[in-house]
Amino acid sequence: MRIVVQRVTAASVVIAGETVGAIQQGFMILVGVGASDTQADVDYLVHKVAHLRVFSDPAGKMNLDLAAVQGSVLSVSQFTLYADTAHGNRPGFSAAAPPALGQQLYDAFNAGLRAAGIPVQTGEFGADMAVHLINDGPVTILYDTEKEGR
Repeated sequence: MRIVVQRVTAASVVIAGETVGAIQQGFMILVGVGASDTQADVDYLVHKVAHLRVFSDPAGKMNLDLAAVQGSVLSVSQFTLYADTAHGNRPGFSAAAPPALGQQLYDAFNAGLRAAGIPVQTGEFGADMAVHLINDGPVTILYDTEKEGR
């Protein structure tokens, strides 16, 4: 799995002119599922996100996690994180999970965050979405379970 975690002061996702998910302080996370991903990848990333300390403490040091700042997550499915741009000018997506597996693991990721006590808002799997965010910092962290030995 690949996720892009952006620290935000606000984020929302709009589908057909309607806001379907919105948060204030927290993480806006783009979630891509690969064809060989499993629940173990989900569990690993839930743990990493829940414990990621990138919010400032009183001394101004990035030392606090989501729980400490009472933050939330806006989670958006993003199969294009698996774009292969090595050949030609049009990306290929053969490494991305088929839709059924992608949705299953995306839903499991969101459920895992909720089980960890993190409020989660989402977009809609497979929908054409407009994502709005105010990146705080900016702080952007990339996780790739394949490159991290998962």
